[in-house]
Amino acid sequence: MATMKIPMTVPSPRVDADQLFKAFKGRGCDTSVIINILAHRNATQRALIEQEYETKFSDDLRKRLQSELHGHLKKAVLLWMPEAVERDASILKHALRGAVTDHKAVAEIICTRTGSQLRQIKQVYFNTFGVKLEQDIESEASGNHKRVLLAYLNTTRYEGPEIDNKIVENDARVLKSAVARKRKSDDQTLIQIFTDRSRTHLVAVRSTYRSMYGKELGKAIRDETRGNFEHVLLTILQCAENSSFYFAKALRKSMKGLGTDDTALIRMVVTRAEVDMQYIVSEYRKRYKKTLYNAVHSDTTGHYRAFLLSLLGPNV
Repeated sequence: MATMKIPMTVPSPRVDADQLFKAFKGRGCDTSVIINILAHRNATQRALIEQEYETKFSDDLRKRLQSELHGHLKKAVLLWMPEAVERDASILKHALRGAVTDHKAVAEIICTRTGSQLRQIKQVYFNTFGVKLEQDIESEASGNHKRVLLAYLNTTRYEGPEIDNKIVENDARVLKSAVARKRKSDDQTLIQIFTDRSRTHLVAVRSTYRSMYGKELGKAIRDETRGNFEHVLLTILQCAENSSFYFAKALRKSMKGLGTDDTALIRMVVTRAEVDMQYIVSEYRKRYKKTLYNAVHSDTTGHYRAFLLSLLGPNV
């Protein structure tokens, strides 16, 4: 469920567009007005505001935001404006073809989206950038890491709740053999099972693996794989089991230690605010005995902080 709060009575897109136009006038801009409007409108409402703004003022709202805002606030607001599929395509492009390849961002987007969402992302990616997503992955990833990403992206998976217990038990045995022997063919077995099976099936395999061998499948993967390949496999497994915990853990990591990974923090808050952030907030509090709201408040400042906290909703 979403956390960002929409007013009981929402002004018309024309009224919002007028208020934004006024906020841009003069020296600097009234950032509070921008936050109070855009952080409290859903994707459909934001799109209507953009249309109204362009119609009435012959100006591109996103370009105006680009010129008026600065720093992390600008990154967050501009990432917030598009609808989800366009946003995901943009994140992937920047992660793959930016100054530094962000493999974790690529894994996060690809491995946490459904098959239908991935098909839409691929289409928007090609329409927007004139190149297939698979081509950019071919260029920027390598080895098993590349193979598992491409397989996950292009495999049509069953996404329902039913499982076949015989196949589950067989997969557990095959995985045990694959992680124990570690031949090239065994890597392909890992890729095939992790990219071909439904999330419900993988959860059952994880439970069966624990019952049969007295060891967590995740630990076996960490023991026998390395680097980006390991990270993708664990992302798939963790999101199958509990995607809210996956994001809670990743959010905590983005704010832990010296300095905040603002790129990761912005990406996760913005992409999940209209999807399942309420569950992530609950998971964060349960696991770390601290609210996500307070964690973000402690690690951010100014209008940037205000915008992210608006997307997170009440401090619960």
